[in-house]
Amino acid sequence: MESNQRTAPNFLHKGQGKSTNFKAQMKRVFAAPYRQPKTMLMVSIETGILRANICRYIAEWEKENRICIVRKGICPISKHRAGFYTTNPELFPAIVEPSNTVKL
Repeated sequence: MESNQRTAPNFLHKGQGKSTNFKAQMKRVFAAPYRQPKTMLMVSIETGILRANICRYIAEWEKENRICIVRKGICPISKHRAGFYTTNPELFPAIVEPSNTVKL
């Protein structure tokens, strides 16, 4: 006597349950450049998180004004030009209006 069960099995599909991992990654990436401005590569090596994920998080935070480029310079790891990011609001550069604009 076989029973025909028409309910779906209780297992997680490929995409289920991953959001907590990304939230933990976001917290680690957000905390990394707080004390000292760092490039994406520096954060990637420090945290062990892929640079593609870090790039995605930083783009999202830039839209929300939660992270800012402090300066552009030479990355000590790659020896290429890169932006140094910070999440510390005290280190955000002040927005200065250019002097060549005409005020109406």
